[in-house]
Parts: sequence; structure tokens; C-alpha cells
Amino acid sequence: MGRFSKLLSDVTAPTSPTSPRIKTAEEGSPQELIAVVAPKPLEDTAPEQLVAPVTPAAPVAPVKAAQSSDQGDMLDIKIKMHSRLIDEIDLAALDGMETADLQAQVHAIVTEMVQEDRLKLNTTEIKNLCSGIYDEMTGLGPLEPILADDSISDILINGHEQVYIERRGELELSKVRFADEAHLLRIINRIVSTVGRRVDESQPLCDARLLDGSRVNVAIAPIAVDGPLVSIRKFSKTPFTLDKLVEFEAIPDVVAQFLWAACKARVTILISGGTGSGKTTLLNALSQSISHKERLITIEDAAELQLQQPHVARMETRPPNIEGKGEIRQRGLVKNALRMRPDRVILGEVRGEEAFDMLQAMNTGHEGSMATLHANTPRDAITRLEQMVAMGDMKITPEAVAGQIASAIGIIIQAVRLSDGQRKITSVAEVTGMEGAVIQMQEVFKYVRTGTGPKHEVIGEFQSTGIRPKCLNEIITRNIPLPEGIFEPKVLPVGRTSDKTIKERVG
Repeated sequence: MGRFSKLLSDVTAPTSPTSPRIKTAEEGSPQELIAVVAPKPLEDTAPEQLVAPVTPAAPVAPVKAAQSSDQGDMLDIKIKMHSRLIDEIDLAALDGMETADLQAQVHAIVTEMVQEDRLKLNTTEIKNLCSGIYDEMTGLGPLEPILADDSISDILINGHEQVYIERRGELELSKVRFADEAHLLRIINRIVSTVGRRVDESQPLCDARLLDGSRVNVAIAPIAVDGPLVSIRKFSKTPFTLDKLVEFEAIPDVVAQFLWAACKARVTILISGGTGSGKTTLLNALSQSISHKERLITIEDAAELQLQQPHVARMETRPPNIEGKGEIRQRGLVKNALRMRPDRVILGEVRGEEAFDMLQAMNTGHEGSMATLHANTPRDAITRLEQMVAMGDMKITPEAVAGQIASAIGIIIQAVRLSDGQRKITSVAEVTGMEGAVIQMQEVFKYVRTGTGPKHEVIGEFQSTGIRPKCLNEIITRNIPLPEGIFEPKVLPVGRTSDKTIKERVG
């Protein structure tokens, strides 16, 4: 019975083994019995024995300690039963079983084990134990419950004893724990091996993805000092649309209509922002406006885009093998994509010398292409592009690079995650051309912070700057309708302004 037999032995053990045993009437004389029970005189009693014993105060938080201990015990039981299941059942016979049948088999076997070990578990605890063991067998163990929670957007694992989650932009410590470091490493290897990657001491960093497209980054020893580090960026099972972003007040309705029209009119769009600001979510939402007749080629480090078109060809990079060979980088994929007859090339993230090949593609008949990159402002995004082109050691002057960017990029959208967790589109800027050696830009829409609320929430407003974009002519010639007065200088209303969807209004 393991730890349970120990607990029982502790309960039945005598509480004061050193106390003298009182003799019964058959074992001693009446005088001896009286001597045993009679009180001692005061002069024979030590001073500290005259004071009544004080009951020690209960610990400050015994309930939390008990809960923590119970969670640890249940995790240990789960791991040990999982090991026994692996040893006792025929895994090959279970491969072809349906999910419901497999769950029923696991439930029956685990219930039998609980009865054999005489574990004091109720029906709910047995059900939770069976679910946990099933997740250990077929899924990602302790991560399965939080992966199934749609309200969680990020999972951050700092060693086997600390797992943080993000809800609505706020971080909180979860109750999820791993049994030990080996348990966490086993789950990590299960994740990366699914997509043909590996992580070990010789290659301690790895980018991978889950089967649903969620992005995973792993760092283990010797890079990670206090235990394996895992970051999981979850993606919604139902991709966000522009209408949803409008409802969440991340973008005004009229700005969403303009971006939909610009994307439909094949204006090249660059989405800039920090980590977790919603760049990929916005790119996925904008892809709805692309015609189903177009062929899209996506290029990513780890495939995570959820484009909503039927004709999408997806490619992802490949890291070097154990011998340090076979690496395929984004630049090679961009070059190859141009031979695959794309209508648009979409880069999940531009981060290196592939920026030059991306600009070449955008300048050679692939208008309407899209990409994301990390930058603080639209102007910084232009600067970063110039720097990334320089990383490729191309024999090209800075003026020529600036000219390529000015002719390739149409609109730069800035996405920001604010200090209170809100995600906003803070700027929509248009690249208008060159003036000397400087790339010229004009801001069409912007978000202005006006104050701070009582709960430290950010208060602000969306504004139209009054500038009519150059791409408006292209939108008009394609008969794409836009609301009247959309570009007049004013404060823009938030939330939906019509019962119709953006697609129904703009086309």
C-alpha cells in the first residue's frame, strides 16, 4: 500500500511510548497502585511543571499546506499507476481503439488498481485520476487541462514546480505541477518529436508547435539554469475574425473596413509589434479578405498561421541534424516559393536576411503579400527591415535598399499590448515613397492614450488624422465600398456600428 500503509501505521502508533505503563489490580498491590496515581507534593515538583501546558497555536495556513500535500500525493499516484499501466497492458492492442473505448479501458483498469491498493478515493477523485493517467498515456500529461481552457492564451513553465498562465493579458500562477524534472523532460520530448525536432544537451534550444498550431519554445540545460523552460503560445481553435477584434475594441469598425479593403485590393501589408501584441492574430483575420481563387504560400519557422482559404501551401524551416547538416532557413524557402506560382507570399515573421528576398518577391508581381516583424513603431519597422537586409551581406547601397522598401511596402500596422493587458492597433501608416534617401510615411489612423482608470487600466481613443491614403485610388478602381467620411479628422467610435459583418459591407 506504499505511503498509505505508512500513514495508517502512524495513526495506530502509541502517542507517548515513553510513559510508564500503569499496572492492573492483578499485577500490583493496592499500595503500589495508590502510589502511581497519587499527586506529587509541591516540593518534589519542578517549577516549570507547575505551569499549565499551553496548546501550541495552529499553523497560519494548514489548509493550503494540506492541499499542496494532497496535490503532490495525487501526482505521485498518477505517475506510478501510469508506469504500471505501461508494464501491464498491451499498448499495441490499444493503438487501433477509438478514444471513447480507450478511455473506458483505462478507467476500468485504474479503478481495479485503486481497489487492489485500497486507496481511499471517492468517485470524483477516481474519475480525475483516470483522466490524468489517460492524458499521461496519450497527451501531454498535466498540461492537457490548461490546453483545453480557451480562456488561457499563454503557458509559461519555469521548471517542474512552477507553471504560469495568462488570462486576458494578466499572468497568474497555476496549480499545475510536474512530478520531477524527468517528468517535464518526457513531456517536452513528446512535443518536439511530434514535429520532427529534437532537444538535448547538444541542442538545448528548440522551436516547435503543437498539433493545433500553438507555438512552443523550449530551453533546457545547460542553457536553462533552474530547470527546463517552456513557453506555449496558444491559438484559438476558432480563428479570430476582424469582427471579433472590433467587438473586443482592439480596432475601430471603420479602420477594420479600411484594412479589409486594402488587403482585398492587394496592398502589401507589414504588421509590426512586440511579443504577444496580436500580430499573428491580425494577419489571420486579414487573410479572410483574400479571394479563394488565389494561391497562398506561407513560410514560417514553426507553422502556426491559420489562414482561412482553401488554397494554401505551407512551408516551415528545418533545423540542422545531429551532425550539424541539413538546415533549411527562411531565405531558402522564400527563394523556392517564387518557383511555386504564388499569388501572395506570407511570412510568419521576418527576422533575418530573408527580408531582402521578401522585398524582391513583393516587387516582382506578388503584391498583396504580408509579413510580421518585431518593432516598436512603424518607423522602427522600416529601420529594422533595412538592418535585416544588411545582415545578408548584399552588395547593395543603403539608398537602393530604401528604394526597394518604399516600392514594396504599402501599409504598416502597429499592434501593441498595453500595460493593462489590452491589445490595440495603435497606428496604421502608409509608405508613400522616397524623398532623397529617406522613406516617407504618413499616418492614417492612430490610437492616443488620454489617461489611466481607477484600476490602472489604460484609457484612450482612436483618431483619424484626416489624411487620405494613396492606396485609396486602387481601392476605388476595384469597386470596393468604404464608408463616407472615413478619413475626416475625428475621434472614431469603438465597437460594432452595424449588424452586418465587415465582409457583407465591404465585399
